Amino acid sequence: MSAVATVDLWVDEWAREANCAGQDPEALFVRGKAQHDAKAVCATCPVLAQCLAEALDSRTEFGVWGGMTERERRALLRKRPDIASWKSALRSGMASQTR
Repeated sequence: MSAVATVDLWVDEWAREANCAGQDPEALFVRGKAQHDAKAVCATCPVLAQCLAEALDSRTEFGVWGGMTERERRALLRKRPDIASWKSALRSGMASQTR
């Protein structure tokens, strides 16, 4: 029998590692077409899932978080009311991808 190592990529203190750290926070609280520019900052963010989980679990109403606009997050919450903890769900999803 061989041992399988599990790597936990989840970062609880994620904010300082975010692509937007050190940038003007107002750039993520925009409307309309400017949201696409704000989402582009998230595209290669190493802590995208953690940011999204925070916004979904706390029901953050405004701004781009985890690469999603408020409208996209509301739609996801309506689509998946069965998920009690987005942190747990996204963390599990990350763990299953590393195996």
